[in-house]
Amino acid sequence: MIELEGVPELIDPVMVAAFEGWNDAGDAASTAVAHLDKEWKGEVFAALDAEDYYDFQVNRPTVWLDGGVRKITWPTTRLSVVRVGGDKPRDLVLVRGIEPSMRWRSFCNELLGFAHELGVELVVIMGALLGDTPHTRPVPVSGVTSDPDLAQRMDLEETKYEGPTGIVGILQEACTHAGVPAVSLWAAVPHYVSQPPNPKATLALLNRLEDLIDVRIPLGELPEDARAWQVGVDQLAAEDSEVAEYVQTLEEARDTAELPEATGEAIAREFERYLRRRDGGGPAPGGHATVDGADGTTGAWNPKDNPSGRTRPPKPPRPETEAEAEPETGAEPEFEAEDEDSSDD
Repeated sequence: MIELEGVPELIDPVMVAAFEGWNDAGDAASTAVAHLDKEWKGEVFAALDAEDYYDFQVNRPTVWLDGGVRKITWPTTRLSVVRVGGDKPRDLVLVRGIEPSMRWRSFCNELLGFAHELGVELVVIMGALLGDTPHTRPVPVSGVTSDPDLAQRMDLEETKYEGPTGIVGILQEACTHAGVPAVSLWAAVPHYVSQPPNPKATLALLNRLEDLIDVRIPLGELPEDARAWQVGVDQLAAEDSEVAEYVQTLEEARDTAELPEATGEAIAREFERYLRRRDGGGPAPGGHATVDGADGTTGAWNPKDNPSGRTRPPKPPRPETEAEAEPETGAEPEFEAEDEDSSDD
């Protein structure tokens, strides 16, 4: 455990975490935390001991030169702190790393030790998974928790998932057992375009985080990157009639499923969120997504199972016969992360 002597007293701190690997389709979640760290110039104050949690044959260290001196960077999980200014300043404790290879309970206990020492009031864990969702529609983002009181107070879904899970699910349950309020935000990444990066999914997660913890997040170039990403995928889909037909099927299924939600009450809720983000009409620093379909939805979402690494769609199944699963605090459809040294679990 690294001492926290250099960390000042924090204001209403929220811990925001994401982990590369199985829980991070399209690198959407880890990129979101990296964006927060970059925009607010986070200062790393702690790092977990890589020897305790990582298999270096799976997540290999890297060698680099610093002024002619060879140095090694070990795969690990690092913690930094950023202060969000404004009328009501607060601090975010950012946790960014790789899903550990072993000792998950000890890993979670160590993170919770930091949370306790820093007085963290809420833990938000972000993840992304592959889903049967069209790239042309807003990215579905679900907010789930194991705490029924928290679900009611923050307008979240109470998870009832049973099945395989990842470090996101394990950490959330560890928080619940320790009495620390915890929420998981999951973004759905189209399985037919799963390669990272996915700025549209990253943007959706950040928009949902804004709503959840009531902060203004500078988005920088993310809205433009999301727009360019969608245009690029549109062009690729147009070149393959099978893909184009499949995307159209997903669009029809999505639109049909959402039709009952297009009520006056639902529209009013979305308009209120829009006004909150504008804070009286002025855009947040860096702007917010205005491109059609670039920002995330806030309703509940039921992802469907998808095999890993699928880059071309199968013949579209009938939507009414597909089995659905509740979004989980760490579980995803059964897929494996791509074989990259930086993201394997």
